[in-house]
Amino acid sequence: MDISDLAPTKDAKGAPKFKVSDAQLEDLVFKFSRDISAQVARDRFDPIIGRDKELYDLVMILLQRERKNVLLLAGAGVGKTALFVGLAQKIFKNEVPKKLAGARILELEMSSLSAGAGSRSDFEGRFVPMIKGVAERNASKLFPPIILCIDEIHMIMPTCIASGAAGVADLMKPYLTTGDLLMIGATTRDEYDDYVKADPALDRRFQKIYMDPPSEEECKVILRGLKQRFATHYDLNVSDDVCDQIVYLTSKYLRRRNHPDKAILMLDQACARSVMAGKTDLDMDDVRESLGHESGIIASALI
Repeated sequence: MDISDLAPTKDAKGAPKFKVSDAQLEDLVFKFSRDISAQVARDRFDPIIGRDKELYDLVMILLQRERKNVLLLAGAGVGKTALFVGLAQKIFKNEVPKKLAGARILELEMSSLSAGAGSRSDFEGRFVPMIKGVAERNASKLFPPIILCIDEIHMIMPTCIASGAAGVADLMKPYLTTGDLLMIGATTRDEYDDYVKADPALDRRFQKIYMDPPSEEECKVILRGLKQRFATHYDLNVSDDVCDQIVYLTSKYLRRRNHPDKAILMLDQACARSVMAGKTDLDMDDVRESLGHESGIIASALI
């Protein structure tokens, strides 16, 4: 595809006229995506803590002239999709270079795109105008860039036959080639090996960021950084020591799951249990009861 295909014409007043109108694109965005930037502006997310290096690498790749698409690779619960939010937060706080200032972060909801589509042509009738509308606005350079995010990006690969969005990757390749479609995808390393790596043409269009689970000490910093949000939500006192114990116990007894997700989940459940008991302080009894429920181990045995 020639990049000139995306060049906007002008109306009688000299304003840019895109093939996908503003109204059509915004309707598609409303129906089939999550506007992370808008949610960040409303303070809907907790701060993203402990991922400064990954966010630095993410911004650096998006700034590049070529191959400026990113694939986040990590296990479940490590925080891949949290980087979508972290990037939007940096942009909102104006902590990015000028080329990304004001950029809009949209997460495509592939299940919504495929829901109710009676045929493949119905699905593509939703998807293609959306990516084309985004790409032609990015190509015009008249506005801050729009960055599209896809969680579980392996689901769009042709070989992922169980997915309703299988094969969508082929529709995006021309736009990714010209550099007008800025994309951040997330998947696990196993699913990357099974599905994405099997398509070298798509694989080479993405630069990889490998994310490891945070260490126990790093997870303690994360939980301490988040505790006030939970304390405010539940109207509870949450101490640093309880946060540290949650990290220790979840590391010991929930070995098949990853930090920071398991520690954050346990903090949330324990706070809810304390509120149900009418307490004003989160204590270790509620942490052990919650962890016992999650792990199947008697609470009194959790030490």
